[in-house]
Amino acid sequence: MTPRDGSDAHDNRWSDLDRPPLAATGLRRSLVRDGGLWSSVEVVPRTGSTNTDLVARAVAGTADEGAVLVAEEQSEGRGRLDRRWSAPPRSGLFFSVLVKPGEHEVPVERWGWLPLLTGVAVATALSSAAGVDTALKWPNDLLLTVGDEERKAGGILAERAGTDAVVIGIGLNVSLRAEELPVPGAGSLALAGAKVVDREPLLRAVLRSFERWYVEWCAAEGDPALSRLQETYAAGCATLGRQVRAILPGDRELVGEAVAVDGDGRLVIATPSGDREPVGAGDIVHLRPA
Repeated sequence: MTPRDGSDAHDNRWSDLDRPPLAATGLRRSLVRDGGLWSSVEVVPRTGSTNTDLVARAVAGTADEGAVLVAEEQSEGRGRLDRRWSAPPRSGLFFSVLVKPGEHEVPVERWGWLPLLTGVAVATALSSAAGVDTALKWPNDLLLTVGDEERKAGGILAERAGTDAVVIGIGLNVSLRAEELPVPGAGSLALAGAKVVDREPLLRAVLRSFERWYVEWCAAEGDPALSRLQETYAAGCATLGRQVRAILPGDRELVGEAVAVDGDGRLVIATPSGDREPVGAGDIVHLRPA
C-alpha cells in the first residue's frame, strides 16, 4: 500500500491501513495500575531487539520490574540458539518484559520455569481473546494449526539481566499473509483463522494473563506444582507423547518419546533402551510417526 504522504513506508505510521500502529497511551492506561505488575509500557517504531534494549536498561538500573518494551518492527529479533526472527512492520507482537522473581522469594533454581510460564500465559490468552488453540513446543515455541498442519507462529526467549532480573522476549506472528512467511513452516494468527487480529486487545490479553500466572507462581515461591504451572504446561504441550530428537550441547543426539516435564522444567525423554533422561537444554525436533 502506498503511503498517503508519499514518504517511505517504514516512516509512515499509517502506511498499511490493515496494520494500524499500537497506541501506547491507551495501553498504559489499561495496564499500568497501583499494586499491579506492569510499571511502564513503551512502544517504539523499530529497534534491533527489544530483549537487547531491555537487558541493557535493567543492567544500567534504569528499568523497574514490570517494564514492557514493544517494537512495531525488529531488525535483529532473536530466538533460542541465536536464530533470527523477522517480520514486516506491525504484522505481529514483538515485545519484552522485565521481571525480578528474587524480590518475591523465588529461588534462582526455579527461574528456569519462566519461559514455560510465559508459554502458558500466551496460550491461555490467545484461546480466550483470539479463539485459537495454541500448542506449546518445549521449551519455547508457540504452535498454531494452519489447515491441517502444525506451524510455528511465535517464540519466547528469556535472558538473565544482571544478578536479579530476567528479561523475557515474545514474538508472535499476528497478521502475516502466506506470501510473507519467512519459512515454509511458519504460521500466523490470521492464517489459523483467529477471530481477532487487532494487536492491542491481543497484547493486553497476553500481558494480563502473564501477570496472573506470574503473581500466582511468585506467591508459591516458584513451586511449579503448587502454582499448577507444571500440570497446565503439560496439558498444553504438543511435545509430550511424541517421538522426538533432542540435539544436545556437544553435538550429542537423543531420540525417544517425550514423556514428561519434570519439576525443574526439563523434558524427560524415554529412550528405546528403557532409560529416562531429562533434557534441560537442546533443540527438539518433533518426529513424524513411522
